[in-house]
Parts: sequence; structure tokens; C-alpha cells
Amino acid sequence: MINNPVKNFVEKLSIKNNPKVVVVGGGTGLSVLLRGLKKLTPNITAIVTVADDGGGSGILRQEMGMLPPGDIRNCMVALAEVEPLFSELINYRFTEGSLKGQSFGNLFLAAMNGISPNFETAVHNMSNVLKVRGRVLPVTVDNVNLEATLVNGEKVLGESRIPEVAREQNSKIKKTSLVPADVTPLPEALEAIAEADLIILGPGSLYTSIIPNLLVKGVPEAIYTSKAPTVYVCNIMTQPFETSDYTAYDHYKAIIDHSYNTIVDYCVVNSTSIDDVKRDKYSKEGSVPVKVDRDKFKDTQVQILEADLINPQDPLAHHDTEKLAKLLISICKSKR
Repeated sequence: MINNPVKNFVEKLSIKNNPKVVVVGGGTGLSVLLRGLKKLTPNITAIVTVADDGGGSGILRQEMGMLPPGDIRNCMVALAEVEPLFSELINYRFTEGSLKGQSFGNLFLAAMNGISPNFETAVHNMSNVLKVRGRVLPVTVDNVNLEATLVNGEKVLGESRIPEVAREQNSKIKKTSLVPADVTPLPEALEAIAEADLIILGPGSLYTSIIPNLLVKGVPEAIYTSKAPTVYVCNIMTQPFETSDYTAYDHYKAIIDHSYNTIVDYCVVNSTSIDDVKRDKYSKEGSVPVKVDRDKFKDTQVQILEADLINPQDPLAHHDTEKLAKLLISICKSKR
């Protein structure tokens, strides 16, 4: 490859002048946001939970003793600068045999983990292969599980079992914790938070994707002491037996109950009504639009930002990646 000094200089200048954005979470919600953010800034660090123990990730975790690759894989694909066919290959799930349900990307990361000295190096190497725009970091490389305490007092160990047991016992989640509790955060994750111009929590599952990151000692402290504005992106719809009937304030309250009272500066919520067709699809599962109870935020330092954030082309009520990304970057630029 021919080295182009002018092009290299322009790329470095572009990186220097763009805001440094840290996104904290996991699941599909995080990857949706990342697809929009990568078009607006190359300075992205995704800090991802590693408490998943279900599906293909759970199998690899149990059989190979590695950290769950699923959420990390999703984020890398979202930030990848590769041909669509290659992204499709990474996301491909086998449909039969002993690999049925397993993602090729998970196996790719498992293989990379096998030839790398540690998991974070494996993630870094796979990011290079996928030409990831930014960085994807596990919040910790310790083997950790998520435990939930339900309102009825029942304790549930295992991220994948929490919604299931909550449904069986018809009891909401009261709080979550990590087992073991004292895990070490990845130093690079703390450094990214310290250097950030904008910190984003979510979107994603409240108790199983966002809060697990805040339970890693050092992470909430780093966010709390950062000078960068911290934005919580509230889900558009509630999640059955995880946030059933939760309002926007309830989501925010769960976050501060697991961290600090003033950790969030902005709460981004959708202002567009959900059409009947989409509502019907969710109502069968007991999911409803998240109500924005503005009055409850009056006694907090949080500023509510309401905007049309729904993707009109999506058959479900999902965030529009470009609308959401532009709104979040505008917060950052106004502060700068």
C-alpha cells in the first residue's frame, strides 16, 4: 500500500477536531446508535457489558471459558468499515447441526481469542480485521455474572434468567449486582471516560445492558467525575418483566440508584406517538410506550430532551440511528 502523507494528515486532523464520544451499554440498542455515530465522528469508544450468559455467547462462555462475545461482536459490526457481504457473514447464524443458533462472528472472536494472549487483544485484533471506526472495549475482562433481587425478595443469578424468573413470579426487579462484586475495570475504558467530550448511556435493556457496566467499581466514579455531559437515552418502549410500566423517570431512578444521584445530565426521550400497528405488535408481549413524566424531573438537575426519534421505515418502534446520533452530537457541540 502506498503511503499518502497528505491523506494521513487530513485523517489525523479530522480525528483531532471531532468530539470524543463514549457509549456505555450492550445489546442491539447500542449497535443501532453506533451506526449513526460513526458517520459523525471517528472518535468513538463503546464500553460493553460482559455479563451475558445466554444464547450462543453463553455456550462459548461455558465451553471455552471466554468472555461472552455477542454484544461486543454487534458493536464491532456496527462500527465496521467493510463490505456489506462481510458484515452479513459476521452476523450469520447457523441453522442446523451442533452449531445451530451460533453466530459466525462469535466463532470468529473465539478463534481470535485462541490465538491472542488475552481477550482484550482478541477484540483489538478483530476490530482491525473489520476496520472498526473507533474502539470497542469490554468493561472488564473478569469473569462476572449478573444477579437480580426481585421485589418479592427472590434472587436470580444469570443475566438470561432474570426476565424469565421475573415473569414466572410476576415480580419486578428491585436491584442488580455483580457476582463477584469486586471486579476490575479495563484501564482503557476508564481512560476513555476521562478523556470524553460526551458520555452516553444506552439505549438498551436497562437492568441487563446498561446498569451492569455501572456496577463495575471505578466506572460510575469515572463518569460522575468527568467534565463531559452524560446523556441517558431512554428506551422508546418498556420491556416486559424488566421495565414493565416504567416511566422515563423510573428508568432514570434505577440508574442513579445503582450509581450517583447526579450522574446524568440529560435524558433523551422520544416525542413521537406510536402508531396502532406498532402498538399492537408490542401489546401482545405486555410492552407499552415509555411515558415521559416531566414533572418528576423538576426536582433533579436533569434536562429532558424530547425529539422525534423513531425510524419510520422500521416495522417496530426502534430508534432512528441518524436522528439520534445527530441529536447527541449537537449536545456535545453546544457544550464545547
